[in-house]
Amino acid sequence: MTPVNISKAYRLLNHGPTTLITSAHNGKRNIMAAAWACALDFDPPKVTVVIDKNTYTRELMEASGVLAINLPCVAQIDLVQKLGSSSGRDLPNTDKFAVNNLTTFDAQQIAVPLLAGCVAWLECKIIPEPHIQKTYDLFIAEVVLAYADERVFSNGRWHFDGHDKLRTIHHIAGGAFFATGTALQASN
Repeated sequence: MTPVNISKAYRLLNHGPTTLITSAHNGKRNIMAAAWACALDFDPPKVTVVIDKNTYTRELMEASGVLAINLPCVAQIDLVQKLGSSSGRDLPNTDKFAVNNLTTFDAQQIAVPLLAGCVAWLECKIIPEPHIQKTYDLFIAEVVLAYADERVFSNGRWHFDGHDKLRTIHHIAGGAFFATGTALQASN
């Protein structure tokens, strides 16, 4: 894992990948799939993510004021589908991490677990905007730290060639995904 210059953190989300949002508060934690995450600003770097008001992840995010965006890859496609099809609220004595035997590591700037095996991670602090959160389920967050798997992201750029299982994924609908394709360079 290599640090990503905070000024280039937006490049981790620019291509529109499906994400896994992790949250935690008071010893409880959760993870959910989210397809609507987007870079918003450069300085300081900000992102948006849509999180439905009925999710357990949102409850923990609102209580803690933080979240992490994990970028899963092709190797994790079945896990992403499974995590996106179940609720942590339905697990009274355990959590989705334990039930799915997930390996995590600690975030450095926020108190949220990060999922091992992903190809990038963004640690974020929520910028309170109660009206848009309530009306549109939209959260704005400042990225406080970002890092990525150097096998597929370095020098501020994605490079998946030769690492098909590490390509990011894009949810279409009903369990169907696309993998990030071949990079093309404009001639001018």
